[in-house]
Amino acid sequence: MNANPFASAILSKPGLLRIPNAWDAASARRVVSAGAPLLATTSAGVSWSLGLSDGEALTATQAIQRTIEIRRVCPGTPLSVDIERGYSSSPSDVADLVDALVLAGVSSINIEDGHDTPAALASKIAAIRSRHDRSSLFINARTDVYLLGLAASGGRASEAISRALTYTDAGCDGLFVPGVTDAGEIEAIATSIAVPLNVMALPGLPGIKELEKLGVRRLTAGPGLAIAAYARCEELAGEFMSGNLNGLWAARVDFATMNA
Repeated sequence: MNANPFASAILSKPGLLRIPNAWDAASARRVVSAGAPLLATTSAGVSWSLGLSDGEALTATQAIQRTIEIRRVCPGTPLSVDIERGYSSSPSDVADLVDALVLAGVSSINIEDGHDTPAALASKIAAIRSRHDRSSLFINARTDVYLLGLAASGGRASEAISRALTYTDAGCDGLFVPGVTDAGEIEAIATSIAVPLNVMALPGLPGIKELEKLGVRRLTAGPGLAIAAYARCEELAGEFMSGNLNGLWAARVDFATMNA
């Protein structure tokens, strides 16, 4: 039985796995061109590209369609899809969505708790795991303890650890804790859980070497690339409107590359 590519990259290879997040087919191709061996989507970026706000404004159908588009242009690169809370409160419905994503070629998913109870996410993870073994699907469970302030500042690490145990028992393969930046708390979480820890690139986060020493196995760009790309678009548009055309075609990627 073949090992899951995300499990192999996280568990079998030395160093910190860095995964830039894409949000559409074009950004996915650029990420792969930059050397990323694995792909992951950002639900925020996908939402913005469709004129929606982040936070489950997407539908399951839209998530599947975007996955198909990305797989079409990057068929050989393992893909993880951010499905937020699964676009349903029903574990069976969430598992149906994951079935469709796996059929489309997805190797991993990211599923979060948000404001739901830990038991709610655990039920979804268990339903997904009952249909897909660890070789076919890597389940990255995300807890929003830090992002949403679900515990007092001094108790967030312990709450994240508690939720990790619940999600691991349900069948997850990794824990994603976006928002944590304190080195001591990162180390406390990493050394207290039985699955690899994933953190998100944010201002104040320790550097790559320190993250490795703290026990982090995976670093995610989150919506950072999408925000930077759209910000640069606005900057260039402003320059163009002011009559400065120098920056418009100064990028390394040219028309032919984008059109290939």
